[in-house]
Amino acid sequence: MKCVVLLIALLPVVAHGGGEFVPIPAGHYRSVLNYEDTKGNNTVAPFAMMKTPVTNAEFLAFVQSHPQWRRDQVPGVYAEAAGYLKQWQAPMQLGDAAGPEQPVTNVSWFAASAYCEVQHARLPTWAEWEYVAAADATRRDARSDPVWRESILGWYAKPSTAPLANVGQSPANIYGAQDLNGLIWEWTEDFASMLVSSDDRSQSEANRLKFCGAAALTTQARENYAVLMRVAMLSSLEAVNSTSSLGFRCARSLPDQESPSKVPPRMDQP
Repeated sequence: MKCVVLLIALLPVVAHGGGEFVPIPAGHYRSVLNYEDTKGNNTVAPFAMMKTPVTNAEFLAFVQSHPQWRRDQVPGVYAEAAGYLKQWQAPMQLGDAAGPEQPVTNVSWFAASAYCEVQHARLPTWAEWEYVAAADATRRDARSDPVWRESILGWYAKPSTAPLANVGQSPANIYGAQDLNGLIWEWTEDFASMLVSSDDRSQSEANRLKFCGAAALTTQARENYAVLMRVAMLSSLEAVNSTSSLGFRCARSLPDQESPSKVPPRMDQP
């Protein structure tokens, strides 16, 4: 498996206004990923997830409080300089290309994790994200519905140059969460462990395609092509990367579900 080596301290916890969280009940679901240890069967513990992705305004408030995450100050090992928050007019100014209620994009995994820690939260795991994203307004799992699947695939047909919509415009699913499908891609806590390769970033392009194909062969329900595209996209990234369609939302474990192995290290820890 690929590993993300956390070289950073992820900032002191200084909470400020963040997005609304909705409760997600425990449940069992069949993942599109068919790893040998799970055979696609997953049980998700109860947790809370942000109702919508983090917005430009919310992330701006974060960098105002934590200027080490400004695009002109963040170290290159935590965010690639060429892309990080490049849609903002200035390091502390959104401008016309980044509406305050649009989802923030061009953020690295490190920056997203730091933001969530400040909210006393973390990034959702892939299992949590997939579990919640499988729901529609009335069903906890709508993936067998071809109409629902086609509506999601319709997003992929839209030009990537179109401006992003504001968050919260799509109908809430049965849990009260919005925008999981059809707005942006989203970081997950464990994005780097989703392919069978030990580290596909070190492979040639030919080998990269070979391993991506191998991953596809270890999937369930191949008709859920949109979900598999997310797996392939996330698996191709490194933690410093950022793209114009990639943002995030945070999740919170319940107190009895908290695990030290799932909480990012702080910046004052080795």
